[in-house]
Amino acid sequence: MTEQAFANRLVNETSPYLLQHAHNPVDWFPWGEEALETARREQKPILLSIGYSACHWCHVMEHESFENEAIAKLMNDNFVNIKVDREERPDLDQIYMSAVQMMTHHGGWPMTVFLTPEAVPFYAGTYFPPEDRHNMPGFPRVLISVADAYRQRPEDVQQTAESVLSELKRSAATRESKELLSSELLMAAYRGIIKSYDSTNGGFGGAPKFPPAMVLEFLLHTFYRTGNQQALEIVSYTCRKMAEGGIYDQLGGGFHRYATDARWLVPHFEKMLYDNALLSRLYLHYYQVSHDETARLVAEGILDYVMREMTDPAGGFYSTQDADSEGAEGKFFVWTTGEIKALLGERDADLFAAYYNVTNAGNFEGENILNITRKVSEAALAKQVSVEELSATLEKGRRILFEAREKRVKPARDEKILTAWNGLMLASFAEAAAILKRPDYLEVASNNARFVLGNLRRGGLLLRTYKDSQAKLNGYLEDYAFFIDGLVTLFETSGEIQWLEEACTLTVTMIDEFWDDEEGGFFYTGRSHENLIVRSKDFFDNATPAGNSVAAEVLLRVGLLSDNSDYQRRAATILRLMASSVERYPSGFGRLLCAFDFYLSAVKELVVIGSPDSFEMQALLAEIWTPYLPNKVVAQASPKDVAAFEAIPLLQGRSELDGSPTAYVCEHFACKRPVTTPAELAAQLHR
Repeated sequence: MTEQAFANRLVNETSPYLLQHAHNPVDWFPWGEEALETARREQKPILLSIGYSACHWCHVMEHESFENEAIAKLMNDNFVNIKVDREERPDLDQIYMSAVQMMTHHGGWPMTVFLTPEAVPFYAGTYFPPEDRHNMPGFPRVLISVADAYRQRPEDVQQTAESVLSELKRSAATRESKELLSSELLMAAYRGIIKSYDSTNGGFGGAPKFPPAMVLEFLLHTFYRTGNQQALEIVSYTCRKMAEGGIYDQLGGGFHRYATDARWLVPHFEKMLYDNALLSRLYLHYYQVSHDETARLVAEGILDYVMREMTDPAGGFYSTQDADSEGAEGKFFVWTTGEIKALLGERDADLFAAYYNVTNAGNFEGENILNITRKVSEAALAKQVSVEELSATLEKGRRILFEAREKRVKPARDEKILTAWNGLMLASFAEAAAILKRPDYLEVASNNARFVLGNLRRGGLLLRTYKDSQAKLNGYLEDYAFFIDGLVTLFETSGEIQWLEEACTLTVTMIDEFWDDEEGGFFYTGRSHENLIVRSKDFFDNATPAGNSVAAEVLLRVGLLSDNSDYQRRAATILRLMASSVERYPSGFGRLLCAFDFYLSAVKELVVIGSPDSFEMQALLAEIWTPYLPNKVVAQASPKDVAAFEAIPLLQGRSELDGSPTAYVCEHFACKRPVTTPAELAAQLHR
């Protein structure tokens, strides 16, 4: 059977994941009214399969089951089959993953959910093998059993569906805390989080291990607020162990999705835009605290990788790179000692192997994932060479191996451009431009903002996804919140008023579309969205931050910049809604805890007035962006920028002193005297 022997309705989609299934013998529908109407008309149950293009086990299930004509016939005869890309439709993924977790007490992808014609789940699972295996029922057995139950026991199916729907609605309910929000919540959260700290390997818990970027950001906030050295040591050690592990691409930069072990050695090799956005920002902030050059190199390594591999010529950021190439997971990234010797020569290969832990036996299916287990000085001593000689050899070796690797077959890349994930990456590039003094990063950030505003907005509303010159699907809360966050950060680092104006406009739209006027907080889907079986709210910070977490912080920042107290009140409502949940499970709210810290702190309102290109102006701005100041808003403007002074209340009444660029620092409704030198500004900013 050739790949083109079959074609289904997915051939008209733009998602690479859906297109991968377009020539399955399964009669796939995309999610939409045609599929739902077919199920209602034919009174057939729905088989909903949700995955994403970088998911290894999604590919396995496709090959084993969806390409199998006998299994496809069972699916086609008994079900209306719907395939969904979770990255395009996180609303569906969120609802039905909650159902999977309720029914099976675990979750993951590929997600396999059986629905009534009204789209209510009654049976669910994740990966199913093509035959009974490892105490798992084979997919054909599952298909036959579910189809028989639907036909022969409709009352049982209906009862299960009603029970699941009721639980989904109940779990979506939240109640606002009446307790006064205080810093004790932050300290209790800190104590709860560090209970699972892995002092041997860094990070939290055991295998599999995901980079805990948002929790580590909260620990940096904790260190800044309290001076707690333990919090900083946990961040420092975890950042170092992750950067030394195989989870970090030692040649090309960027982090893989997660480690299959506790020591960050063997990853699942896919690379996700959102991980690298969150981690680059973490390493930037850790660099501000520590001035650790390794942290700077890792942050630049991530951002340079995204520029090189994940940026569309028009300015958007792509979504993911697969784990597999040439049919094997990780093949692009691993090495044998023979390959390294052939490229570097015997002596240099020996030095390179000593530092990057390369052996004849290998550490991954007989080959080697590059990782670091000792300091350069220790490896140099062991090999009886100078640190300088070893460092030069390593730099040369990395360059040669990277160039050789570029000639290999690369993992597939999902080139759809998602508004939310672009917002995360936009914020990181914008902040890195200021912290690292990299104007090329500012150009990347500005190009990205222009791309999203120009291509992913229609009728004033954001769209979710862009691929092959086609933008579609309503934006979700995270699309608005993450992108507004990126725009505000870009305004703060560039001083260009247009980015704040766009952020303010989108904030109004976000509130109009998503705010719950009865209970408070933001719904995941907007008023303009299709009706689903529940209208849920997203509060947990999982692989990406929750929309409400970022929205709360956005409301606080935009509220200060625009002097809008209503935004501050709405942010406080979100925090009160989640206060009791944060107390019970702090590790699930890393980003929200940062918003709590912002709300409870004395936020620094920083204004710099001066000619943008002057040396004196840049020196003052450097004093703002070099140190770690997590809770601040920044406004900069030329004294002649009338539009900025009219739009930003913080600027009003501010001017240069004696014709020199001038900085103003305010906090707690009080302002310090204006200053014109970096030393004076540093004295006002630093404790």
